[in-house]
Amino acid sequence: MKKPQQNSSFRSIACAIALVACFGISSCKPGNASTEASTAQDSNPAWLTQLIGKVKLEEPANPPAKIYRYTYSGQQVYLLSGRCCDVPSKLYDANGNVICEPDGGITGKGDGRCPDFFEQRQNETLVWEDKRKS
Repeated sequence: MKKPQQNSSFRSIACAIALVACFGISSCKPGNASTEASTAQDSNPAWLTQLIGKVKLEEPANPPAKIYRYTYSGQQVYLLSGRCCDVPSKLYDANGNVICEPDGGITGKGDGRCPDFFEQRQNETLVWEDKRKS
């Protein structure tokens, strides 16, 4: 007689596990943050992936290094934030060539080759951020 009761308990546990599994699977939707981050990383130009790799070999900066994508002067550009204070940021064109250093240096105004960058930039997108602790 104990056999049907054990079967019933087993079925209840099995149903509970199945329900938890179903809810767990259904809550995983395409486009979650980790998928979006890896997709964004995968769609970067090769030179940018290499630049990120070089930054990761350095000590973490404070504030953390970030790379943003913008539209500037009709072209897609990438800005690597400066490590701190007088260290200039670097602005790259879509092919990985340095266009200018828009800020930093002793004056805080960079190298002077793109003095209007911060006023004219558009369509800011964070491409990468160094999440390591400094």
